[in-house]
Amino acid sequence: MMQWVQELPLVPAVAFLYVVIWCRAGATYLVGRGARRAANRGRVAAFLTSPGVSRATALIHRWGAPVVALSFLTVGFQTAANAAAGLTGMPARRYLPALAVGGLAWAVIYATVGLVAVGAWFELFLISPWGAVAVLALVVVLVAVILRHRRRTGGIGAAARALELEAQAEDPAASPAALPEPSASSGDRAAAPRPGSPTPGAQD
Repeated sequence: MMQWVQELPLVPAVAFLYVVIWCRAGATYLVGRGARRAANRGRVAAFLTSPGVSRATALIHRWGAPVVALSFLTVGFQTAANAAAGLTGMPARRYLPALAVGGLAWAVIYATVGLVAVGAWFELFLISPWGAVAVLALVVVLVAVILRHRRRTGGIGAAARALELEAQAEDPAASPAALPEPSASSGDRAAAPRPGSPTPGAQD
């Protein structure tokens, strides 16, 4: 995906990616729906008979729409799952909710932590579910600790301000409060009346 998308603010990036996944996955689903007539020739036949699509078709026959939703959390299986959904004739009323949920998760993940990390976790889940759960729990605990620390310290801005104040305390010359006040000039001191002396005009 284009690098500039990840440089956008979170909400516009998620919205853009959500539109992209609707167009791409929806088009793949429609290709699968219309492939029954063209499945006996050309590249369409080679794609629809590939091991990935065959595996996705078997999973969709067994589990249905949730396979489509979860496929958006993988790398390499997403296209096969959407094509298999169309190839098996999954009704749009079942496919579209799966696309809506899975596509939104894909957009949020891609705009934040990246899909490769989630894909690696999903592959670990297929190999060792308990290991994947342990990794997920560790990540949740780590995020909770970071958020708690930020609440206590007030965030990066507060920490930077504290360091600045500490530096000023160690070096009084750097503090604006430590600068000497401007002294009165000799002329001003001469013009200032002494305590107890009559002011001009008071003798009249």
